[in-house]
Amino acid sequence: MAKRILVVDDEPDILELTRLSLTREGYDVETAATGDEALASLRRGRPDLVVLDLMLPDRPGTDVCRSIRTTPELADVPVIMLTARGDEVDRIVGFELGADDYVTKPFSPRELGLRVKAILRRGIETETSTESLQHHGLALDLSRHRCVFDEEEITLTAKEFLLLATLMKRPGRVLTRERLLEEVWGEGIAVTLRTVDTHMKRLREKLGSAGDLIDTVRGVGYRFRE
Repeated sequence: MAKRILVVDDEPDILELTRLSLTREGYDVETAATGDEALASLRRGRPDLVVLDLMLPDRPGTDVCRSIRTTPELADVPVIMLTARGDEVDRIVGFELGADDYVTKPFSPRELGLRVKAILRRGIETETSTESLQHHGLALDLSRHRCVFDEEEITLTAKEFLLLATLMKRPGRVLTRERLLEEVWGEGIAVTLRTVDTHMKRLREKLGSAGDLIDTVRGVGYRFRE
């Protein structure tokens, strides 16, 4: 079955170009021109990925992203943010809200297609894995995308889940920010090292006391406690 992608943008030309490009790649594409239309589409059904413009006429794209991340059945849906602004502040705000990637307009349809493919490929790799990870009362079920600590389930975004899994697979080993970017985000993705820190901060907050299991190795990277 074709992966379903929701594209949200208020510029008709960009919306149609993106729809045609992703449709040619074999995806089932639905479009929305406003934040309210996007939220209505999300209520009708869960997409496999959302391409979301930051600047919408009725509400900020960040509001839509926040709604996705705070809705349990949508929380792990990958989000690629689009914006005409290249300001680092906007990029960080998007990542703090849980965006998985960030594309600045103008962009080429091929670039966006490669970003979409990379994110969905990682999701498939996780879904087809039967591996489970357990350390210090924290458990990850990779096949079901479930994180449990002390018998309580914790809702994580796709990137937060992959970040935690990457660390838990190598307990006691320090992973540099560069290595985490390569393994979690992939090569060629235009994100900065601060992206890792932003996601790590959110991950620790969600894990609560289990967040103490992730050590910061100053000037190097992060390590899951052995």
